[in-house]
Amino acid sequence: MAQQFLPVLMILLVATTLAVFLLAVAALLGQRTRLKTSARVESYESGVPLLDRARKRISVKFYLVALVFVVLDVEVAFLYPWAVNYRDLVATGSLVPLWDMLAFLGLLALAYAYLWRKGIFDWGRRTARAPGAGREQ
Repeated sequence: MAQQFLPVLMILLVATTLAVFLLAVAALLGQRTRLKTSARVESYESGVPLLDRARKRISVKFYLVALVFVVLDVEVAFLYPWAVNYRDLVATGSLVPLWDMLAFLGLLALAYAYLWRKGIFDWGRRTARAPGAGREQ
């Protein structure tokens, strides 16, 4: 049993040794500047000066759309193997794989319709409504 894990242990040992060696060489040969000027501390990217501060508020909708995008990727990850093997699945004479995938896609369509209804995909700015506005009195 231990012989099966020997190659893995050797790779881990080589990787750890290489990482420690490279960090030691960088610490010994790297340039050290003790002078902390404002130019050295300032952020720099591709020679373009910063146009805005780095720590600004980002809309929560950005994260919601990113999360929906991840769900879409998972959907494709489940759909692709099913589509590749569909002919073999149906060759058994059963339509259960088709109905399973249609149910899966139907649930995802309901989820997207719900998100659309909630306004997750609406990136336009909305004006805040006054409390009680739009209610029948």
